[in-house]
Amino acid sequence: MKAIVDQEICIGCGLCVGICPVVFEINADGKAVAKVDIVPCDSEAECKDAADQCPVEAIVVQ
Repeated sequence: MKAIVDQEICIGCGLCVGICPVVFEINADGKAVAKVDIVPCDSEAECKDAADQCPVEAIVVQ
């Protein structure tokens, strides 16, 4: 499973980082990014939750 953050849409609210800090972080531009290439199995539920709760739907989970 991979998580991808659309940098054009992300507003940098940090909700995803709060929900799933194993996968997401805020970069120097103030936008969220996935800091891992593959989401760890034990973090998949949190990653999906972060994507579902993103207020601008900037996260795609595949």
